[in-house]
Amino acid sequence: MNIVKNLPGPLLVFMGACSLSFGGLIVKSFEGSTLWQILFWRSIFFILVVSIYLIITYKKKVFKSFYDSGIPGFFGGFILSIGFCGYVFSMYNTTVANANFIIQTQTIFLAIFGYIFLKEKISAITLISIILAISGIVLMLGNSLSAGDMVGNIGAFAMPISFAVLILVVRKYPKVDMVPAQFIAGIFAIIIGYLLSNKIMVSSHDIFLGFLAGFFQVGFGFIFITIGARRTPSAMVGIIMLTEAVLGPLWAWLFISETPPLMVLFGGTIVIFAVLLQFYTIYEKKHV
Repeated sequence: MNIVKNLPGPLLVFMGACSLSFGGLIVKSFEGSTLWQILFWRSIFFILVVSIYLIITYKKKVFKSFYDSGIPGFFGGFILSIGFCGYVFSMYNTTVANANFIIQTQTIFLAIFGYIFLKEKISAITLISIILAISGIVLMLGNSLSAGDMVGNIGAFAMPISFAVLILVVRKYPKVDMVPAQFIAGIFAIIIGYLLSNKIMVSSHDIFLGFLAGFFQVGFGFIFITIGARRTPSAMVGIIMLTEAVLGPLWAWLFISETPPLMVLFGGTIVIFAVLLQFYTIYEKKHV
């Protein structure tokens, strides 16, 4: 663990983004499992890796870390679990490209929620970013009307919205460690997956994919980003995280021949440009 902590922050964030980018490919590779079974097994192994991390980090103070996170940590965990559900649902019901591009709107939602709940002013550039992002999404969703992916696209919004709410909680309670909240999120996701599944047992092939998704893809991804973000400027974290949006559709294209329509790529490019514009605004504020 010390070796990981000694790595440069931006490198850890990049490793985390690369790890997360395999999510769509893994979900699309399940054979016969329902989306709720996928959520259940993915969350089981996610809980395992987060538990290992918490034990190594806090040792005998593991339970105290949950107590210290308090209501904000519990609420943050619940909100994050909704994002987990939306992620699996969207990857199961729409293209990897659509889901990845929509997920990147988290920064735009953060600006909107910041204005509504924290009374943060929206600059002209931020307003342009929001309009551009909405335009890109409309292009993507318009294409999905004929492709039949609309339900999955709508579900994908659960991830950026829940992430934006989670960041608002962090801003409100900056001293709260959100790693215990990730454990709580996993517990909620397991419960949801269990309650909505007709049966839990799946093939050994799908259990292995659940292990890859929970332990490595999401588990390592979130841990790397959590550690790396502490030593990386927030604007840089956001820009590096765009790697997920680029690599996700690439893996789907290379390994399962999922080629997104040209209009989706065009709309997704507009969304990424809008997000980059918003990061530029964040950078400028910090250097004024």
